[in-house]
Amino acid sequence: MMIEEDLKANEQQPASIKDFKDNSPYEIHDTPGQEVVKLVRTYNDEKITVSFSISDITNYDPFNEDPALEDDEMPEDAMQNANQQRGVQSTGGARSAQTQEQMERDMESEEGEEEDMDEAPAPISLSIVVEKPGRAKGALNVEATAQDGHIVVDNVYYYDAAVAAHGASPEGLEKRAGAYAGPPFGSLDEDLQVLLERFLEERGIDQSMAVFVPDYVDAKEQAEYTRWLSSVKGFVDA
Repeated sequence: MMIEEDLKANEQQPASIKDFKDNSPYEIHDTPGQEVVKLVRTYNDEKITVSFSISDITNYDPFNEDPALEDDEMPEDAMQNANQQRGVQSTGGARSAQTQEQMERDMESEEGEEEDMDEAPAPISLSIVVEKPGRAKGALNVEATAQDGHIVVDNVYYYDAAVAAHGASPEGLEKRAGAYAGPPFGSLDEDLQVLLERFLEERGIDQSMAVFVPDYVDAKEQAEYTRWLSSVKGFVDA
């Protein structure tokens, strides 16, 4: 019964998924039982492949993104508490009531931030490969992240052999081993950064994809979980 309920729930996909399927030029290549999903399209004489994995959502911990930030904030919080305590001692009951109210407001604000963090979708890593078969050798490989409705570019690589950009086969891994990675995207000239971002947007790697990918990953993860439950149940009952 639980499996049937999960299957029915998975049939109700977010509007962003339906909208992307109806309006995007990308074809979704999704093999049941596999973590990686690929979006494939042609743009003029280019072949574009965008790959992402549901493993990003299963490994995502919203409370452990940057422990260094928490460490940095601890001394400041301690200082604020100390200042509040000194205020209570120096001004008496009226100050104590004001401090208590302020602490309650701060706690409510922090709870609201935690709720927002819980609702925010996990950032999903994208591997974008742009090839020009028959026109130019090699391929561009862009590492990016779909997060908060935006495509954030992390790195841009160029490989002389297109197979290296995909990197899944032994040949691809061999050809990309030791290849010059290029500078970090953030260190490039701002005009060049804008140019590369527009290059991606023109090929449909834009806000609509940034919204679609996390929603699709969430839906697929639920579907794979349901499939896993069904497989385990079938094996145990056999």
